Amino acid sequence: MHPTRILALAAGVGIAACALASQAADNKVTVENRLAQCQGCHGIPNWKTAFPEVYRVPKLGGQKREYIVAALKEYKSGERDFATMRAIAADLSDADIEQIAKYYGSDAVSTAAAPAESK
Repeated sequence: MHPTRILALAAGVGIAACALASQAADNKVTVENRLAQCQGCHGIPNWKTAFPEVYRVPKLGGQKREYIVAALKEYKSGERDFATMRAIAADLSDADIEQIAKYYGSDAVSTAAAPAESK
């Protein structure tokens, strides 16, 4: 093969590798992403789900850290049976679970206040 073609091929492979690495970095799931996912249901005052039945979603802020760790591990293992939470917990590492529990188990977490009831 001609040296110019080898150089061009090497450059193309290098560019492709850089592009894939950049794309992988853009798709990295951070703990902030995971916390935002939790807030989508657990941070909305009086939020109710309709699957598999209608019920009020529990607030996470202020729960005990140990409770959150245990609950997420039980969802992950299938010991707790709720399809949505099981799917969310399935790819959580132990470190992810600890970070989520630390965040929501702290007093520093602020969630929106429940709307005032009209009289």
